[in-house]
Amino acid sequence: MMRALRPIQRALQGFVAVTVAFTAVLLAGCSPPRSDHPVIGAKNFTEQVVLGELIAQEIEAKAHLEVERRFYLAGSYICQQALISGRIDGYPEYTGTALTAILKQPVDRDPDAVLATVKRLYQQKYNITVGPPLGFENTFAMILRGDDARRLHVSTLSEAARYAPQWKLGVGYEFQQRPDGLPGLSKAYGLTFDGSPRTMDLGLLYRALQARQVDIIAGNSTDGPIRAMGLVALKDDKHYFPPYQAVPLFSDAALKRWPQINDALAALAGKISAEDMQDMNEAVDGEHRDPAVVVREFRQKRGL
Repeated sequence: MMRALRPIQRALQGFVAVTVAFTAVLLAGCSPPRSDHPVIGAKNFTEQVVLGELIAQEIEAKAHLEVERRFYLAGSYICQQALISGRIDGYPEYTGTALTAILKQPVDRDPDAVLATVKRLYQQKYNITVGPPLGFENTFAMILRGDDARRLHVSTLSEAARYAPQWKLGVGYEFQQRPDGLPGLSKAYGLTFDGSPRTMDLGLLYRALQARQVDIIAGNSTDGPIRAMGLVALKDDKHYFPPYQAVPLFSDAALKRWPQINDALAALAGKISAEDMQDMNEAVDGEHRDPAVVVREFRQKRGL
């Protein structure tokens, strides 16, 4: 009986060996191709593209490396997956977003503590280095038309809660679901709105507000249209939102392969103010200028 089974066993062993080899080939084919130059990513809104371009240009200038851009990668989750899978080598992020949306940590309103936690957990969990802050914070902002804010004498979120049931709300996709987004904000301030929120791409929110399709939107504090369109960002007087310092994230593998990237990141540390960011955002969004040109002019102005 055993002799009769041996040919079958040998055949099965051969089949398993071939299957394992074939699977290995498939898995190798699914692995991301290793680029011979750094790849910088960015989310799908103007500020992210500007920051991604800024990081890319600084690496090209300081590290003398060719840089590939992969921008408009949807939201935080997609960028994170692209980074840990090796599809990109780095991208700009915000500490509050990293803390709550990626690392799933409780909200903390101490900027230094948040930065320290984010640095530690990214390194422990993902072998990702959090670079030095770029110099500004971009927090969520609930934004009204200027004439409405003046007419109602509203400047804070607490004051806005009284009128919110009469207002139609516009939000981005992430803000509606994030733990530091709409659900928690509504609870903190007792906010209710007229009907369900209208969800749309971030770039469309300001058009909808200007066209009076909505009455209040969840934007970002450094959005260019706020100043350009005479809008009012309501003060978060209960300090609901965590700090959102802009920071570059890079995989340790990329920094080990191209250590000169660290020089570029050090050169950018603390160089961008909230006003600088607002101006660059408006130049791209409002004036329809090329982000690469806007960034190049900013770098020249700052002596980078």
